[in-house]
Formats: sequence, structure tokens, C-alpha cells
Amino acid sequence: MKYYLLAGEASGDLHGANLMKAIYKEDPNANIRFWGGDLMKEVGGTLVTHYKERAFMGFAEVITNLRKIFGLISDCKKDIEAFQPDALVFIDNSGFNLRIAKWAKPKGYKTHYYISPQVWASRASRVKTIKATIDHMYVVLPFVKDFYKKYEYPVHFVGHPLIDAIADRTQVDPIQFKATHGLDERPIIALLPGSRKQEINKMLKVMLSVVSDFPAYQFVIAGAPSQESSFYEPFMQHQNVRLIANKTYDLLSLSTAALVTSGTATLETALFKVPQVVCYKANALSYQIAKRIITLKFISLVNLVLNKEVVKELIQNELHKKNLKKELTAILDEYKRATLFLEYYDLEQKLGGKGASEKTAKLIIESLKQ
Repeated sequence: MKYYLLAGEASGDLHGANLMKAIYKEDPNANIRFWGGDLMKEVGGTLVTHYKERAFMGFAEVITNLRKIFGLISDCKKDIEAFQPDALVFIDNSGFNLRIAKWAKPKGYKTHYYISPQVWASRASRVKTIKATIDHMYVVLPFVKDFYKKYEYPVHFVGHPLIDAIADRTQVDPIQFKATHGLDERPIIALLPGSRKQEINKMLKVMLSVVSDFPAYQFVIAGAPSQESSFYEPFMQHQNVRLIANKTYDLLSLSTAALVTSGTATLETALFKVPQVVCYKANALSYQIAKRIITLKFISLVNLVLNKEVVKELIQNELHKKNLKKELTAILDEYKRATLFLEYYDLEQKLGGKGASEKTAKLIIESLKQ
């Protein structure tokens, strides 16, 4: 059968790659065409457009790139029509994917959505669009299934694919890793400033402001696969800072603490049992718009899943050196760390265990056979 997958950022590329592996396992003769990244490309199939081409963050950035975005949407529709897939599979990235879904459903394509758009966070009115355009929805967070139930829209809770991605990774040798990347024996504090240029520029400067206050630790920036190492050079002025590109999981597995930009990385950090401070800062216009439409008490997935403040969130004007130093000091305290480890264990139980990619692939293929 023919499958057309649409993923739009680094996390979507990771989950798309694992879903592709599961599809090939269930359907060895699968013909897969996709929009994604390097991880999906390594699995097989045909890459149409890399997610780097549409990595825009925030309302203001989207508005200034509208011509390019609409051009990509047009190209995508033409490519789908030429390919004529049996299943059209959207992965997160709602701004782009729901526009394609609105066009695709009336044309008779079978539509599947893996990792729901964040309608539970803002603009719940989009549920109407989802019900009208998506045949099958696969959600990875337990509270999202309950959210959709209120709208009488049945969905499949398949568990979170990050659990598989982390469990299946090759373990790193700490001594060899540190030697290879020029690290010493001091504990590591990981800096995860995001994957898009706009967010990295906003987050990393603040994160690096506390480096001099913690000389007993070494700070390591987790370089995003979507960015060249040269992009980070202006941030590498402090002698106690290193950059390790495209090795985030290896880095987290050896880290004592982390400063993390809000997003999927907060969940990844928690699943590696690393105490963290969650950071978020957007440009003023984007933040003011977001504040008016987002209805959640928290911004990190850790706090949302557990429905309480487990990790500290420093948002917008609260994200500055004084607060960051205070909160980083707090998570280096042994009692605080022990408490966080227990909360992280509860988090993993709520996420439903292993097998998300396999469950989703089987459900997609079963629906096609029916």
C-alpha cells in the first residue's frame, strides 16, 4: 500500500521515523513518501521536502513568511495528487497539516492523525475541523483522549512514542562520550534551547547568563539537528560551555540537570529522569496573542500530564538570570532531586508504556484492510 506522511519539525521527524519502521514491519512492501527530516530519510521511502524549509516559530514569524508557507501548501497538494496514497498520515504540526486535511478529505483520501494538534491548549474550535476532516486520530497523552470525549469524537490512545525512542536507543559509554567531546569529570548541566533559530536566539542567551555562577559544573548546549554548528558560534564565548550537536539523548543520559525550552524536550528530559527548569520566551507580539488564546495552567508537558507544578516554569518576563540561578540551584539540591525522581516515575506510568508506533501502524493498516 501507499502511505504519505507529513511531519514538520525535529520531534515529528523522530516519531515519523519510528512510525515508518513499524509500517514497514507490518507491510514490508509499503511505498512511503513523506515530508520530514533526516531520521525519516534514514528509514527509507522518498523525502519530498525537509522540515527545515518550514521551521517558523510564533505568530509574527508565520505572518512574515506567509508567501513561502502558501507555496509549500500548494506544492504538497500537487504531490499528494500525483502519488495517490492509500493513507495520508499527519504527524503533529497542525498549522500546516490541518490545511492539507481540509483539502484532502473531500477528495476521498483516507486521513490519519498521529499526535493530535494541541486543540486542548488553545482554539478548541478546531475540533470541528478535525471531526470533519480526520478519519482516525491517534493521541499520545492520556488527558487528550478525555478532552476529545467531551466533543463526542472517539480517538485511539496509543501511549507516547518517546518511551520507545528512549528505551530502544543504544546506551552511551560515559568515559568515551566525554573524551570524544572534550568534557571533563564535572557534572553536566544540559542546555536545550529548542530547534528553531528564533527560539534558540531568545533562550540561549538567558540560559548562558548563569554559567559563571556554577563553576563546579560544565554546561553543554544540545545542538539541534536542524542547525549548523556555525550557528551556535556566537554563543560559545564562555570557556565553560561546550556544544554537542545531534546527540541530545546521549547528553541527557549523562546530565545532572537541564535548562529546557518548553516543548517536547521537557518530556524527553523527564523520561531521562533529569531535574529541569522549563524556559519560554517569545517576541512580545507572539506572547500577547498566545496569552489570550491558550487556556492551560501550565506550558510544560510534564506538568500538564501530572496536572500539577512538578517542574518550575519560567515564562516571558519571569525568565531572567536571577530567577534562573535560583531555580537551577533548587534542582541541584538532593532532597528536591529525590522528589522529582518520584514524580517522573508517576509520569512514565501515566504515559501508557511502550509500543506507540507499533500500535498506530497496526491501526492504520487494519483500517485500510477494512
